Amino acid sequence: MIRIFTVAAAVLLGAGVVAAQDANQGRTVMKANGKVMGAVLSPMVKGEKPYDQAAVNDALAQLEETVKKLPTLYPVSLKNAKPDGDYSPSPKIWDEKAEFDAHIANFGKAVGEAKGKIKDIDTLKASLPAIGKQCSGCHETFRIKNG
Repeated sequence: MIRIFTVAAAVLLGAGVVAAQDANQGRTVMKANGKVMGAVLSPMVKGEKPYDQAAVNDALAQLEETVKKLPTLYPVSLKNAKPDGDYSPSPKIWDEKAEFDAHIANFGKAVGEAKGKIKDIDTLKASLPAIGKQCSGCHETFRIKNG
């Protein structure tokens, strides 16, 4: 009986560790996106930083990596995970999977189109709103503010 309890406890503890690792990976990727949007691209658009094509290219590469990772960042193990941090994934990610996948596709399209167009501050100003719209639209639907 003790052996069964020990095995069950180990399995449950392991599942909790996996869920925490999954949540941390998603948070890390999203914070990196927030950094490139809020500390790199937006300040250029606002005139707070000079236009820097290398920084724009790096920022777009970060966003492209996110597009590739998004389909795997929210495994089912996170659906009922205990809220941690300022935000948590909404159960809608899994309950409305087709809509979530459509947001990912639209985000990928916006980033891909921007990558081919941005060559100066004017094209950055024209392209960044489409990316921001995809980010905020997904956050409004598929993210929950904790607390």
